[in-house]
Amino acid sequence: MKHELTAKQMTAMLKKMQEAFANDPMPTVPVRIEQLLALKSALIDYTDRLCAAVSEDYGHRSRQDTLMADILPCLGNIDHSIECLPHWSTSSIRHSGPLLSTSRVEVVYQPKGVVGIITPWNFPIMLSVGPLISALAAGNRAMIKMSECTPATNQVLKALLNEVFHSDEVCLVEGEVEVAAAFSALPFDHLLFTGSTQVGRQVMKSAADTLTPVTLELGGKSPVIVAEDMPVDLAVERIIYGKSLNNGQVCVAPDYVLLPEDKLESFILEYKKQYQLLFDEGIYSENLTSLINPRQCDRIVSLLNDEQQAGTRIVACHDDAMDLDTHRLVTHLIVEPSLSSKVMNEEIFGPLLPLITYRNIDEAFQIINSKPRPLALYLMSFNSSLQSQVKQQVHSGGMCINDCVFHLAVDDAPFGGIGESGQGNYHGKEGFITFSHAKTVLETGLDHRVKHLFSKEDNELKTAVMNMLGK
Repeated sequence: MKHELTAKQMTAMLKKMQEAFANDPMPTVPVRIEQLLALKSALIDYTDRLCAAVSEDYGHRSRQDTLMADILPCLGNIDHSIECLPHWSTSSIRHSGPLLSTSRVEVVYQPKGVVGIITPWNFPIMLSVGPLISALAAGNRAMIKMSECTPATNQVLKALLNEVFHSDEVCLVEGEVEVAAAFSALPFDHLLFTGSTQVGRQVMKSAADTLTPVTLELGGKSPVIVAEDMPVDLAVERIIYGKSLNNGQVCVAPDYVLLPEDKLESFILEYKKQYQLLFDEGIYSENLTSLINPRQCDRIVSLLNDEQQAGTRIVACHDDAMDLDTHRLVTHLIVEPSLSSKVMNEEIFGPLLPLITYRNIDEAFQIINSKPRPLALYLMSFNSSLQSQVKQQVHSGGMCINDCVFHLAVDDAPFGGIGESGQGNYHGKEGFITFSHAKTVLETGLDHRVKHLFSKEDNELKTAVMNMLGK
């Protein structure tokens, strides 16, 4: 890749940014807001170029997918950050406690320094610019490692960022696996990685050598529970948009559906019906996004072939279902695959949707709990008791009730995983906190009560403390 940097060049770039940060370690709130406004303006100006570039990288990507899932979330995130930043950045006054009652305690939120951001290919704008917004709001500088799978997008985004920022404020890095490994080993002040659990483990190992704090946004198998009370047509309506977005290439896409036995056939018929309304020309539909490249297409087709060889029932949601030369597939329903199969144990990240029936809701919980904790969990039910049970007893990074995926778009709530689906979070206030150092500051004036505890003679404070201890 002609735009790759060597490890030595990246190290020099990081050093340059760290030196610039040392000369300006606490940008004012107005300066940060000015940066965010300039970024917003550039995103709007570059919208058409970005949509065209992402589509070029994919072979074809729905403009709607890029607008709705890549660009608009960034614009909303910027607006929310600008509105809330004066409050977020204000020092937090804390209680000093009875022993330190003559002292004042506050928590000051300082920028960490230079943040590293490793971006995947599936949402190359939102998953690079989104973390950047939080990093800038907290007063940091940033280096962004883009995916080698999105070269056209990388070049447009680089031009955008160069137009808005100096090279010692924000810079973009490209490269293959070797560059990514060297990038993750750099001594950043914080590193955020979005990608697979397997690669996330390697990133964490690399960061450990420099004790770099890491936020991992990973993935996993995000289940959907369709409860007995949920009408099938409504369940399908709420699932299908989340599964079809970016043609399933989403870290929080519904990965498999758990539904009552007596709803299976009606669910299949309804899903096909609604899918054909959304994508009436199947793989020839303009609003259907391609799989990113032949490698990802081969992976999905391999999962599909495994199920065909196993004799699993497979239902394509449109007759025009597949074109491997252009890596385009419609959604395929995988009906009752083995729970030990690859499709039920690997994150699918594409247009395959396994359907698993249950006889009682406890069976559904057992299947979910037998797997690593997912990044997302979706419940289709209006039963308030069941809603409470799932919210409180089933672990997941995030959750939607009677919806899918769109919790990711909430600006005023954290997004992150748990266990193998990630650690840490960002978005909104939590993003500001993630990229800030919360420094406790205790200030004591002329009156210093603690010294009385160390006095040889008894005094009122010592007596009070001994009474607290039951002495």
